[in-house]
Amino acid sequence: MHYRLAFLSSFILAGCASNATPELAKSHFPLHNTKNTPNTLYDYQLLSPTTEALQLGSLPDKIVQADVVLIGEWHTHTGIHRFQTDLLNQLSFRNDTALSLEQFSRDKQEILDQYLRSEIGEQTLIQDAQTWPNYESDYRPLIELAKSHSIDVIASNAPRQVVRCIGRKGVGYLEQLDSKQRNHVATVIDTQASPYKNKFMSSMHHGDPQQTDNQFAAQLTWDATMAESIVDYLNKRPGKQVIHIAGTFHVEQGLGIAAQIRRLNSNLKITIITPSSSKPLTQGSDYTLLVLPLPARYVQQENRLKAYQSLHKRNDTLNCDIETPTD
Repeated sequence: MHYRLAFLSSFILAGCASNATPELAKSHFPLHNTKNTPNTLYDYQLLSPTTEALQLGSLPDKIVQADVVLIGEWHTHTGIHRFQTDLLNQLSFRNDTALSLEQFSRDKQEILDQYLRSEIGEQTLIQDAQTWPNYESDYRPLIELAKSHSIDVIASNAPRQVVRCIGRKGVGYLEQLDSKQRNHVATVIDTQASPYKNKFMSSMHHGDPQQTDNQFAAQLTWDATMAESIVDYLNKRPGKQVIHIAGTFHVEQGLGIAAQIRRLNSNLKITIITPSSSKPLTQGSDYTLLVLPLPARYVQQENRLKAYQSLHKRNDTLNCDIETPTD
């Protein structure tokens, strides 16, 4: 249920299906710090797929030599955001790296580039690029690191207004866009049956089937657009390594963005890092980022429902009608 609520809330706010607080693990980390155990929300421990504790100063070849490193996040988790910056910093000394972000859409690329060239200030970036509300606390360190080290930053996502309208009207909404608007979204949005679709649908326990299909189309629009942005960048700049930041649902198990990247270029080497607050991921090839769980946003169901009802009301103002320009 938390993925469904996450999708609906992020549909309005930020555009990611993993915006919810992770469920508190039944048995999470002990309060007293031990080896390889996070003790505060600032802490993290990276583990290999075989649960070996790793240090950023001696990363395995699978991470260092990857064409694309996908880092899943729980939005607003301090330890995860700290890890992202630490990893980018380490890899930038060893590789010719680029940073790709779910948090910026393609139509804001020039604004982002202007900021990286010091042509505009941070408040102009925040306003004109419509950054996420937690930009200053969570994404500023990444952008400032990229700026100081001349690291390219890819505004990889689809515009949130377009994605929200797909969630309301279906993928056919793209036919209403002009060529400029359409270029801000992936060329192909294939909503046919897939393991990823099965996973998404199983998380959507209630609702009208058509609306759920539309919401999956919106979810896939994010994944396909981010993947296409990454592949297009690497096609133009072979030899680069892209570190991409996105919500965990987009990244984990290789079913979201990774699957879309492989559809476009099966030769790219992809490494996935997925956060966990309970235990290492022992199935699959994901690396695990152990962190403490975030606090529960709501304890009482009544308060949770009130919050999401408020978000639904805010979404009522969404206008998906395309006006035809007149001479």
